[in-house]
Amino acid sequence: MLLIGESLNVISKKIGRAFKEQDPKPIQEEALFQREKGMDYIDINLGPAKKNGPELMPWVIQTVQEVVDDIPLALDTSNIDAIEAALKVYKETPKPPIINSIMVRPERYEKMVPIAAEHNADFIALMWGPEGLPRDENERAALCVELLYFANEAGIPNEKIWVDGIVTPVNIQQPQALSLMAFQGMLEEIAPGALSTCGLSNISNGPPDHLRPILNQTYMVMLQKYGMYSVIADPRDDQLIDIAKGKRQDIVDLIYNSMDGNTPDMDSLSKEMQGYAKTVDVILGRTLYSDSWLEL
Repeated sequence: MLLIGESLNVISKKIGRAFKEQDPKPIQEEALFQREKGMDYIDINLGPAKKNGPELMPWVIQTVQEVVDDIPLALDTSNIDAIEAALKVYKETPKPPIINSIMVRPERYEKMVPIAAEHNADFIALMWGPEGLPRDENERAALCVELLYFANEAGIPNEKIWVDGIVTPVNIQQPQALSLMAFQGMLEEIAPGALSTCGLSNISNGPPDHLRPILNQTYMVMLQKYGMYSVIADPRDDQLIDIAKGKRQDIVDLIYNSMDGNTPDMDSLSKEMQGYAKTVDVILGRTLYSDSWLEL
């Protein structure tokens, strides 16, 4: 599983201040940290960047690439001009940069797909349509076909498109967790060769902080079973990194078996492994969500 580090993000007080003040030190320290942790891509999230995006995003890109020039970057802002300005100064990396993201809205993709094509950039195809979040996997599939067809007509092959079906919080939209897995299972048929990713941490957005890691880790493995190629994730979660890099096959096997209905004997499991089995049941809706599911 490829990992895209999420923590160079404007919502972080430290990083947000560094962006605002154009202070390179915290930004470069974070980029070096993510390389040390083995991130395959680094996401640079400026948010809307409405005021000075076209000036700020290129500066951030150059600041990061002064110290980390061997890891590709994901350019994450809703400001189209900022994306285009950043691509003009982007220093070539072993793999192309990723535009994060292009929604399935004509007013967005008709402007942004040509920019991706011109700069040979990959892009994340975000399954957010004119009516917002798709209701189910079939609506996701229809949106996917629409955007990928447009991109293909512009000369961008599926292999440069990372489809994001959108992760939602399990505590308030649990059926969407199942819908995304179903959509992920359909992806190879409807978009052969396309890659995939998601904002993994959204699954745990809302539950208490101590529950977030196990939700993120478990859902990552569940999505992997359906073919997920990458996740945008927390580079400070060492356990998640170990699982993604194949160092905890025992956890993967347990989660896969639990998904297949092979319920483990809880008494035979360690407390750690019991937690993963219980979390699978919560995400699949076999047990009702509550903030105390690990203690039940």
